Amino acid sequence: MRGFETDLLALLPRLRRFALSLSRDAADADDLCQASLERALKARAQWRPGTRLDSWMYRIMRNIWIDEGRARTRRAKVLAPEEAGEQAGYAGDAAIEAQVAMGDVARAMASLPDEQREAVALVLVEGLAYKEAAEVLDVPMGTLTSRLVRGRQALMRELGEAA
Repeated sequence: MRGFETDLLALLPRLRRFALSLSRDAADADDLCQASLERALKARAQWRPGTRLDSWMYRIMRNIWIDEGRARTRRAKVLAPEEAGEQAGYAGDAAIEAQVAMGDVARAMASLPDEQREAVALVLVEGLAYKEAAEVLDVPMGTLTSRLVRGRQALMRELGEAA
């Protein structure tokens, strides 16, 4: 049987992706992942074996992000935008085209309201079932579904214009 820590380690790429979708900033995503892992390790006894560790972790991460957002608002701290030229050094047309496409998707995701971005990230990117995503976000299934529909439509509009 695999251990709790081993299972957490296997989730890291997915947690990083979700953190990036929440924060829209690589450094903040790293901090959010670290804080989530620390909290999970401290609260290890609260996790029930046999339940989905990924859903539990997404909920922890989302709660930390909400708390951090409230704290930032109180401090009136403004995050600096991503550095320009981050794509420098990539060679080859295919790599450049892939980076441009990923940038378009990232910008489209970043333009979504928080509620839609969270729903899209959990269901479409992370592959959670609607029920699980609704539980992570603590919303009814109908609310999740409407957020997904609006988020998909907004992404299609945004990416249609980018193409």
